[in-house]
Amino acid sequence: MTATELFPGFADRRIATADGVEIHVRIGGHGPALLLLHGHPQTLSIWHRVAPALAADFTVVAADLRGYGDSSKPPGGAGHAAYSKRAMAADMARLMHALGFDRFAVLAHDRGARVAHRLAIDHPAAVSRLVLLDIAPTLDMYALADDAFARAYWHWFFLIQPAPLPERLIEADPAAYVREVMGRRSAGLAPFDPRALAEYERCLTLPGSAHALCEDYRASAGIDLEHDRLDREAGHTLDAPLLLLWGAEGVVHRCFDPLALWRRIATDVRGEALPCGHYIPEEAPGILLERALPFLKTGP
Repeated sequence: MTATELFPGFADRRIATADGVEIHVRIGGHGPALLLLHGHPQTLSIWHRVAPALAADFTVVAADLRGYGDSSKPPGGAGHAAYSKRAMAADMARLMHALGFDRFAVLAHDRGARVAHRLAIDHPAAVSRLVLLDIAPTLDMYALADDAFARAYWHWFFLIQPAPLPERLIEADPAAYVREVMGRRSAGLAPFDPRALAEYERCLTLPGSAHALCEDYRASAGIDLEHDRLDREAGHTLDAPLLLLWGAEGVVHRCFDPLALWRRIATDVRGEALPCGHYIPEEAPGILLERALPFLKTGP
């Protein structure tokens, strides 16, 4: 399996969380726990260029989100609730508890960063600190969406269309979907290791993957927004120290003010744009480590 080559020395495991869901993880290193969460349309393989360095200081747990990679892909259910960020975050809290970690840091990209946001809100005692990569808060990104954002993030609006249309189109050629979505970003396909790209393509061909991917986005356009609005109405804030990093060549940088938006809902935020596009762990792994490691090592 090509993914094994990407994480030498890491152990491969599946951990049961709830309702028959199992989360696939790769675990390596020693020290305080650090959970890594990937984005769309990828898998835990996105971390292959930084995980070995992180494992020198942390017990690294790289997870495939529910519905992605080699994790379980349950049906979305009523209101797409099985793919709410609340459900996906609960997976991660249970996963880390099962591994013996009741408190841990999180480094997360894209969809995984949205799960990490919910994880820190719903399970504040578990999350010590957060590094979120290339996102603004979901509620704000929908509320502030304009023509430029909609054209660049077309998949947000395609994937939320009622089933089964998006699923059928993705399943017609999953590899083409992966390459089109990732290749249209600022750096094209050049940053991606062929072995990692092959993993992303393989995993999207697995039964249930296209549906799960769509349900993730349908939940974000519905039930997740409800949860986020309720948080704001109740005055709930994200209180774990937060490092926000985003790509200066990416859509988030062009269309939003990430620091300002996160400072409205989080109490301890710092961050900056990096000289790369959206896929920071694969485009700029060295710079990511330079920024993230000092922050992650700062405290418990």
